Amino acid sequence: MNLGAALAPSLRMTLGYADELVRTIPAERFSHMPAADINSPAFCIGHLSIYAARAGEAMGVKIVPAPSGWMDLFKNGAPCVDRAGHYPAKDELVAEFSRGWSEVAEALPAVSDAVFAAPNPVASLAQRLPTTGALLAFLCLAHNMVHLGQISAWRRVVGLGSAM
Repeated sequence: MNLGAALAPSLRMTLGYADELVRTIPAERFSHMPAADINSPAFCIGHLSIYAARAGEAMGVKIVPAPSGWMDLFKNGAPCVDRAGHYPAKDELVAEFSRGWSEVAEALPAVSDAVFAAPNPVASLAQRLPTTGALLAFLCLAHNMVHLGQISAWRRVVGLGSAM
């Protein structure tokens, strides 16, 4: 079994967890920030959506990028904003997140171990994540789960409780 085949099931579990987290959040509350510095589900899902295509680039696989304009809204360092209409609708955000990361999960098992063993193509992360495999494990699992954990905490803060 190659590394991609090992990562894909965990990524699929992550997608299932994301589904559970967002399923019962009312669309009109999706971009709400209950306090300063608590990222909304809209921001978290949008942010994660832009990284599926980057994972594809690292694998050498074409993953359709998130819609035009999303990079500026959701890139690392972009502020989370609590303003109606600032972000795309919940259904659009969730669909884009699911589409992109599902494409990554489908592609992972066919990626050769030579790709995973290659040097990380993202220079700013190469010291901490020296190989493409380390980068992909981070993007597919750790990065997704960090921001999904923010949604889990957000749910508790706004009174929706655990999704599990």
